[in-house]
Amino acid sequence: MKAFLFITMMFFASNIFSQVVYSCQYKSDADVKVYVAKYKSDADLVVYKCQYKSDASGNQGLWYFAEYKSDAKKKIFFVDYKSDADLVIYFSDYKSDAGWIKKEKQHLMY
Repeated sequence: MKAFLFITMMFFASNIFSQVVYSCQYKSDADVKVYVAKYKSDADLVVYKCQYKSDASGNQGLWYFAEYKSDAKKKIFFVDYKSDADLVIYFSDYKSDAGWIKKEKQHLMY
């Protein structure tokens, strides 16, 4: 029984901070406005797009894009100008690159 409770709690704890995001069509629907940088050095966060929802754990730049708004932890809107953004990201092709460059912005994705 204790093992079952422990496993259940760990499952829910990992999903609380998972980075499942939904790309909104309108700025007003979004929790966070995001700008995609051309260079890694310009970013606050390096993001790796996960293929599976279960891979997007923690607040470490591993994002899974949900098909439905209700499935997402955070709703984001991609802006055209860096000055309009709350968060600047860079998409990496490598999972090992994912992570925060400017940790002071981590609170935006909790």
